[in-house]
Amino acid sequence: MTAPRSANAGRDWDPDVYDRVADPQEGWGREVLDRLTLEGDETVLDAGCGTGRVTELLLERLPHGRVIGVDASAAMVEAARERLGERAELRTGDLAELELETPVDAVFSNAVFHWIADHDRLFERLYVAVRPGGRLAAQCGARGNAASVREAARTAYEQAAFAGVSRPPAGTWNFATAEETAERLRAVGFSEVETWTAERPVTPADPRAFLGTVILGPHLARMPEELHARFVDAVLEQLGDPPVFDYVRLNLAARRPR
Repeated sequence: MTAPRSANAGRDWDPDVYDRVADPQEGWGREVLDRLTLEGDETVLDAGCGTGRVTELLLERLPHGRVIGVDASAAMVEAARERLGERAELRTGDLAELELETPVDAVFSNAVFHWIADHDRLFERLYVAVRPGGRLAAQCGARGNAASVREAARTAYEQAAFAGVSRPPAGTWNFATAEETAERLRAVGFSEVETWTAERPVTPADPRAFLGTVILGPHLARMPEELHARFVDAVLEQLGDPPVFDYVRLNLAARRPR
């Protein structure tokens, strides 16, 4: 079996909590959807569909079309299936190993690519997945994304309570620059490539749940459950009141040549 190229493959997400706190992700997803011009009858790949919250918005733009949703988390896919029913074809899988029977008209992705370690392989698979003339519209974390939160986590590990706790491995997050992403997209064959970054600071309604579920999951997965709340609190204490998560988004737009 091929080892997962996604650092997020198999992660034990809590889809109920994620869905409840994912207002920022929905907002970013709407931005990406607004860039993806659709006639309404296309087949679109949602690359990293999560709980289907944004997939549902995509479906609204495809009254005569079809959506294929793929996510590395079986729990997320099950939540999406409960939300969407038969309106979308949903499957669990590693996007870096994606294989579709028939190329799609467009690829949409929101808040996902930074979880995938091998962007060269990812973009090659997405290039194959989209038909000639088809478009890619995506957004993910950029270089510098949540830098203050990640620094707060590093500082939290210095507390005696977390001595000996293993940390997430290098490559858990892949926060690329706009320039290197554009080079990678062109290298696999995409044209009309545009990449740019934007600061999107976030203060969620439930900072503790957001932090523990969306950001610190890879940390918590490597420590005893009785330390989870304490670690989240140790990070939160360093981020001010109310805490601001310094998100930086990487936007991608490209087309497969005809």
